[in-house]
Amino acid sequence: MQSTDLGNKESGKIWHRKPSPATRDGIIVNIIHNTSDYHPKVLRFLNVAFDGTGDCLIAGDHQGNIYVFDLYGNRFNLVQRTAQACTALAFNLRRKSEFLVALADYSIKCFDTVTKELVSWMRGHESSVFSISVHASGKYAITTSSDTAQLWDLDTFQRKRKLNIRQSVGIQKVFFLPLSNTILSCFKDNSIFAWECDTLFCKYQLPAPPESSSILYKVFAVTRDGRILAAGGKSNHLHLWCLEARQLFRIIQMPTKVRAIRHLEFLPDSFDAGSNQPPPPLVKVIEDLPKNKLSSSDLKRKVTSGRVQQPAKSRESKIQTRILKQDLTGDFESKKNELPDGLNKKRLQILLKGYGEYPTKYRMFIWRSLLQLPENHTAFSTLIDKGTHVAFLNLQKKYPIKSRKLLRVLQRTLSALAHWSVIFSDTPYLPLLAFPFVKLFQNNQLICFEVIATLIINWCQHWFEYFPNPPINILSMIENVLAFHDTELLQHFIDHDITSQLYAWPLLETVFSEVLTREEWLKLFDNIFSNHPSFLLMTVVAYNMCSRVPLLNCNLKDDFEFFFHHRNNLDINVVIRQVYHLMETTPTDIHPDSMLNVFVALTKGQYPVFNQYPKFIVDYQTQERERIRNDELDYLRERQTVEDMQAKVDQQRVEDEAWYQKQELLRKAEETRREMLLQEEEKMIQQRQRLAAVKRELKVKEMHLQDAARRRFLKLQQDQQEMELRRLDDEIGRKVYMRDREIAATARELEMRQLELESQKRLYEKNLTENQEAVAKEMRADADAYRQKVDLEEHMFHKLIEAGETQSQKTQKVIKENLAKAEQACLNTDWQIQSLHKQKCDDLQRNKCYQEVAKLLRENRRKEIEIINAMVEEEAKKWKEAEGKEFCLRSAKKASALSDASRKWFLKQEINAAVEHAENPCHKEEPRFQNEQEDSSCLPRTSQLNDSSEMDPSTQISLNRRAVEWDTTGQNLIKKVRNLRQRLAAQARHRCQTAHLLAA
Repeated sequence: MQSTDLGNKESGKIWHRKPSPATRDGIIVNIIHNTSDYHPKVLRFLNVAFDGTGDCLIAGDHQGNIYVFDLYGNRFNLVQRTAQACTALAFNLRRKSEFLVALADYSIKCFDTVTKELVSWMRGHESSVFSISVHASGKYAITTSSDTAQLWDLDTFQRKRKLNIRQSVGIQKVFFLPLSNTILSCFKDNSIFAWECDTLFCKYQLPAPPESSSILYKVFAVTRDGRILAAGGKSNHLHLWCLEARQLFRIIQMPTKVRAIRHLEFLPDSFDAGSNQPPPPLVKVIEDLPKNKLSSSDLKRKVTSGRVQQPAKSRESKIQTRILKQDLTGDFESKKNELPDGLNKKRLQILLKGYGEYPTKYRMFIWRSLLQLPENHTAFSTLIDKGTHVAFLNLQKKYPIKSRKLLRVLQRTLSALAHWSVIFSDTPYLPLLAFPFVKLFQNNQLICFEVIATLIINWCQHWFEYFPNPPINILSMIENVLAFHDTELLQHFIDHDITSQLYAWPLLETVFSEVLTREEWLKLFDNIFSNHPSFLLMTVVAYNMCSRVPLLNCNLKDDFEFFFHHRNNLDINVVIRQVYHLMETTPTDIHPDSMLNVFVALTKGQYPVFNQYPKFIVDYQTQERERIRNDELDYLRERQTVEDMQAKVDQQRVEDEAWYQKQELLRKAEETRREMLLQEEEKMIQQRQRLAAVKRELKVKEMHLQDAARRRFLKLQQDQQEMELRRLDDEIGRKVYMRDREIAATARELEMRQLELESQKRLYEKNLTENQEAVAKEMRADADAYRQKVDLEEHMFHKLIEAGETQSQKTQKVIKENLAKAEQACLNTDWQIQSLHKQKCDDLQRNKCYQEVAKLLRENRRKEIEIINAMVEEEAKKWKEAEGKEFCLRSAKKASALSDASRKWFLKQEINAAVEHAENPCHKEEPRFQNEQEDSSCLPRTSQLNDSSEMDPSTQISLNRRAVEWDTTGQNLIKKVRNLRQRLAAQARHRCQTAHLLAA
């Protein structure tokens, strides 16, 4: 025998060599699943299911791993990990690759073995599902738990029906019969029902097994043709049922060492589809009777000795069978006491007299057997489908029940009774009569209806002969019995004018539910249902006789009424014993059983016709009630018509008044709006005037601000120029004083000044766009930069200073004027930018005012839009002008750069000239700046520094134009420098003359 360990593999081979079944047990391969964790353990397989062909099986372990084993292809595959234990499996669906798995969380899931994906998720069970049965077509499935069974449509995965049962009776198994359209439901009380799959009507119920075979069914198996059912449990007996004859035809006794049967299966056969496979056992008893003599009732076991051919086996493994056959000589009395569910009425009565009541666990089952309820599902469904009867539409008003479920069940039951017989729609005490049974059977309305109907037919005989009055004949029977057994009590009733309608009828119409507790009432009806219908009437007499002491002490009618409508301190066991005593000691001439018929069960299939009432009275009352109802409907209809007309008149009057009020309100609103319009126009005129005044004030303020800014700027410029002049004078004096000391440190200072010059240049470029304070700082930084430049230029011009002090002063003055002009151009540009910013703010403010005016005067929207457009155009012009000025500013900066280059070139020329003059004093100096065009051509141009061959034509034209502008600017600067040099030379000569005079 081979062994295959799945381990952690998700796929692989089932066997690695050709399988050969073991000689003794026939096992081909043993499949185990061990984990390879740190602590290895074995994973147990809980459920296994084969597909329709038998070539594949599916298995799930307690950790939720589901494997598919392909026996034909010798492969296994892990198809799903559900992470929880599976409680049931089904693998024979219509779609061959899909399977159903019931999980530990009470849900059912459908997976696909190929895609390994979830197909559907079905919920609805409240306990663990232990069985899944699939219809032969694969269209339906039944899932079973201990409390319910549910039918599912596998095409839509929707639940079709749900089987609910009482908590006291659990479900063992619900499954489809093979190759048929029948559902078999097996319960824990050994009851087995067959249902039609499409209509879900009950087809039949198998009779109870014989009492001598104390076996509780746990496991079931059916042949493939659906003819034989095998049932077993915790016993060594096995029952075989013939489903066609609906009877138990064989009991198989397993070996004595077998104590319970855990699983049953019929071995399939290719010829008879498994219908002839209980394997031929070793038998100790065999005797078959003709089939036409077998019956499901009155079975008898007969054992004879005999032996058939058998293989050699030990005695302990022998299997015995007992054949059930019919006793044809049974007497009529035993048949009379035999009940449908295998119970015997005489034995039940003996049990009842011994214990006083039936066991609570089996009470409902015994009642159903005693009353021989047919359970006509179709007939009851027809009555229920007629809906709520008109007589019980307002049942909750007369009987306010807290439980809505109980009220609905009571309403449906009463309506079904009224649809069954018209008399019950007019019976006032029917709700009181039916309520205790409705409360007891509220979870099974069919049983509730049939119990009440059986009670009415048998224990309520002759109740409706004097309808609508109480049954005088029945009350007379009770009074005659009471007169015979307790004359004193009856005389006491007569003396106080208490009739049987007061001391007997309240007990009958409520069937003692008002005067007894639940347990007492159940005990009483155990005895009522087990005896003749006259037992109920005798119970009324016994109740009065057992209560004679308190009744004899009552003198008021209200006390009597209270006594018979409320619970009293009375032992029900004493009352029951008194009833049995009255049943035995009452003379035949006054005994109620002589006037009441024996028990008659409801007919099966359809309920009997109930017409035991004066039909003409009921018809007359029905006609009168119908006439009154029609008259009331006519009255209500006429009143409704009058009310509708009155309502229309009132509505018309209200609408007219509302219309007049609305018109008045509209008129007043119109006048108010006209006044508001005039006020708004007046406000608009005033606002326009204020706006014009504000504009004038703003214009005046703007002019004042511009004038003040201009004056402040001129004063600032003048102060800066004076400060610069003083600083230059101080610097000149300091330079003259420190000239000798600075010669030694000239080289070191030049490097430091170069670094400071670059730092001040970056600071100057960074602070160009700052506010006025930043501009002032920038101007001071420019002055410092100027001093640094002067120092640098003095190093280059130290020989020129030695040659003549006059020439240096002229050069410094020219540089000062050029720097002042550059600063003046920068300040002018800033002032223009600020002016443009103020104009823009003023434009935005005017735009906002125009928008506010537009909200108030929408009639002038067109004019305002034109004004706004004009303002936008003006703003665009201003921005274009600002851009032009910005361009001029950039041009001025570039011109300043050209001026610096020209100045450097000029200084070099002067230095060269001074050197030549020092070397050759007799040489005559040639005049400078005679040919301005010739000199200006020597200036460096920015356009000449770039490679024009790499530029596009438009850029080349722009650079050429700017170069021409820079040449013109440079020529103008050269003229200014020449004039400045002449003035500086004159000033230097004047200072020299003054110095000579002071020295002299």
